[in-house]
Amino acid sequence: MPSPTTSVTDKEIPPRPSQSLSGKVAIVTGAGSQSEGIGNGCAAAILLAEAGAAVICSDINTDWVNLTISMIEDEFGTGKAVAVRADVTNEDDCKRMVKLALEKFGRLDILVNNVGIGGPDGTAVNVDPKEWAKGLEVNVTSMMLMAKYAVPAMEKNVLDTIGGRGSIVNIASVAGLMGGAPVLLYPTSKGAIVNMTRAMAAHHAPMGIRVNCVCPGLLYTPMLYKGGMPPAVREARRQRSLLKTEGNAWDCGAAVRFLASEQARWITGIALPVDAGATAAVSGSGFSVFSSLAKM
Repeated sequence: MPSPTTSVTDKEIPPRPSQSLSGKVAIVTGAGSQSEGIGNGCAAAILLAEAGAAVICSDINTDWVNLTISMIEDEFGTGKAVAVRADVTNEDDCKRMVKLALEKFGRLDILVNNVGIGGPDGTAVNVDPKEWAKGLEVNVTSMMLMAKYAVPAMEKNVLDTIGGRGSIVNIASVAGLMGGAPVLLYPTSKGAIVNMTRAMAAHHAPMGIRVNCVCPGLLYTPMLYKGGMPPAVREARRQRSLLKTEGNAWDCGAAVRFLASEQARWITGIALPVDAGATAAVSGSGFSVFSSLAKM
């Protein structure tokens, strides 16, 4: 029991986590958008910059990532973001990105592993083995390669009693949580990311590095609508969720920003569905709506 002269506020209320990322440095892979609009990586980069972080934005397409940089600079001023053309399946490119963060900003606090592709069609019977291997390389191995160099950089940070030393956010998919997808590569690779996240969380927690995963649902993003999407298909996707509302890249980006911040200081190893409740109560038709539509 505290004495009458002891302040309960001073003794019992812990420091309050901040939503600000001021002074933090982030790398976002796949930070460009494939067509007009905002993709998941672009949204994450913008929202991290909005919260105060300096952002290294990488993409294999220079035009795409430069557009993201211009959006950040138009809203938040120059010096907040740097564009890098990089292939995340190339180990040297991954190493170069982390080196750039350290040389330009002096530290690395956040890694957002966003790069991913739909990959080849087909079941185990007819999928092309070479395309299968390439899909796993892009969707899974790239995240390992980025973490290979990002984790040692984060370990150099002074351990913060609230925020730890760093945060990694991997982007997977609800397809990695559920069955019923019509192809094999995509859900397999996304499921691998989910479990890789759990394993990495256990590996790096002793160093004060949190590792989490965002699993977007049927978001309406440039990756999907760049080739055109019939209105009926778009409406069916909207109806797939409990909330019956259409999600977009900002929803994914907001989840990334939360998991990267001090507000998620006590969260590691989770796979967070951002799907308007679609995975919370699957209808009698199971995953058929998702299966009949595009890979997300």
